[in-house]
Amino acid sequence: MSDRTRLTDLADQAGVSTATVSRVLNGKSGVSAQTRQSVLAALDVLGYERPEKLRRRSAGLIGLVVPELTNPVFPNFAQQIESALAHAGYTPLLCTQSPGGTSEDEYVQMLLDHGVDGIIFVSGLHADSQASSDRYHRLRSLRVPIVLINGYLGGLDAAFISADDAGSMDLAVRHLVSQGHTRIGLAIGPQRFVPASRKVTGFARALRERLGIDDVRPHVATSLFSVEGGRAAAGELLDSGHTAIVCGSDMMALGAIRAARARGLRVPDDVSVVGYDDSPLMAFTNPPLTTIRQSVDAMSAAAVSTMLAEIGGTTGPRTELLFSPELIVRDSTAACPASA
Repeated sequence: MSDRTRLTDLADQAGVSTATVSRVLNGKSGVSAQTRQSVLAALDVLGYERPEKLRRRSAGLIGLVVPELTNPVFPNFAQQIESALAHAGYTPLLCTQSPGGTSEDEYVQMLLDHGVDGIIFVSGLHADSQASSDRYHRLRSLRVPIVLINGYLGGLDAAFISADDAGSMDLAVRHLVSQGHTRIGLAIGPQRFVPASRKVTGFARALRERLGIDDVRPHVATSLFSVEGGRAAAGELLDSGHTAIVCGSDMMALGAIRAARARGLRVPDDVSVVGYDDSPLMAFTNPPLTTIRQSVDAMSAAAVSTMLAEIGGTTGPRTELLFSPELIVRDSTAACPASA
């Protein structure tokens, strides 16, 4: 392919003149940053290799440790954080965990061996109240900047960013109460995890304030944060007469819908289901899922900006930064059946 043809293709893709493309490729001045970025994007889209002089040198390496990727919310976090890091000039090193695979501690040692400038943890062992916090104190003793998402450890010299799990439960309960439901249950994962325990606390408060229910125990079923776990927990709640179920994750909500259908119940005609996260594709389930949207975009942006500030020597606040969730009403919730 001739240089002229390549210039024309790039100009058409970027929406600029061939002369502008030529100036960008030759590293000349007189081109706005936005136009320059458009031409570079055109190079990438059309599969052309960037000239050596235009290849951005990485500002450094930042580790990103996330749980298994079967729950869509974690790939969403990974994508948002990696994109923001790359935009800032850093190279993200993604470490994903799976049962029986590489552990968080093993990943951290690997990242340290690579000389990372910092590590961002998403729903890691910092969220497990039964796990030791020594690993994180060790990182800080090595002066490695860390940012911890969705989990909190008091007394740790680090930045914490979390969704307001407790507040999210009031959004769900208030919505269901407005639909006439009074038998509302919570299907949740193991309560040793900070987000789960906070959801239970928020749910108990919402039942007390909205329905005058003081004992939350008959209305909470604990299982695993998975489709199968949701099916098991929801089965308990359905068998005890609940007409609405709030779930600790979207995956659990999909399991709750399966549990309802296995009993010949229709969603939402016979039972309403609310998820949590608003993972990608939840608008396209059957029925489209009413859910609590976690502010993944804003939380990811805050995590990256905090990390960059820490690397730059600016110590951020050590109090937990909480992000308010949003109720997304779709078709898995409806008015309480008259027979209930």
